[in-house]
Amino acid sequence: MLTDSDALTDSHVHLDLEEFAADLPAVLARSRAVGVGRWIVPAIASRHWDRLVALHAAQPGVFYALGLHPWFLAEESPQALETLACRLAARPEGLVAIGECGLDGAIALPLAEQLPWFERHLQLACELKLPLIVHCRRCYNEVLALLARYRPPAGGVLHGFAGSRQQGEQLWALGFRLGVGGVISYERAQKTRRAVAQLPVQALLLETDGPSMPLAGAQGERNEPWRVSEVLTILAQLRQQPVEVLMPLLEANVEALFFRDRSARNGSIA
Repeated sequence: MLTDSDALTDSHVHLDLEEFAADLPAVLARSRAVGVGRWIVPAIASRHWDRLVALHAAQPGVFYALGLHPWFLAEESPQALETLACRLAARPEGLVAIGECGLDGAIALPLAEQLPWFERHLQLACELKLPLIVHCRRCYNEVLALLARYRPPAGGVLHGFAGSRQQGEQLWALGFRLGVGGVISYERAQKTRRAVAQLPVQALLLETDGPSMPLAGAQGERNEPWRVSEVLTILAQLRQQPVEVLMPLLEANVEALFFRDRSARNGSIA
């Protein structure tokens, strides 16, 4: 168990969703109690952008990304991309990345229609030198090809990594880290468990994707950010490293990706 003096980051958690609306202070208190004191909240839709800005202002340790998730593109107008560009260029307080954005091969909206939206996010990442938080499901080759074409200079993270060591190495070679979450708690996920055990530690970030993606044994429960401490414990076991050795290495990855410009960091980690 982590102590209160530790500062661990949940690099991908949707604290702005309705599932957390009724008891967010209690959720964050439980998180802090096990040493998880910083949270990065990626946007899913333009209607959430103002909510994220307000969340950062209200809760020390909360930072955010602005973007358009492929699941919700059907409700967006092309104007949303222009507004996104303006808001990102303004570098509002608490902004640390662009996203959540990407491609999803398992939804009704065809990839061909998702593609222009994702490419615009990639262009903005190149123009503004901000890291990307990327969603990828059942379209790994397409996403990899686009990352290789654009080569965003600040890199990013492929969140919810559930791939192989080879895929992880390909992403890391392009400057993209891997979001490690509840997937590794499942014994059946042997390919991914082996991958995160063997990949360079510099390539890894911890996340929950709360309220979704519960860990093994907690299916059906709301996934909360305190559980990133459990992900850390499992990862340490898989890598055969002590938690106290692994944790600062993973936190250094968060700093390098999201807080390279220290002026972007204007809240407490406590």
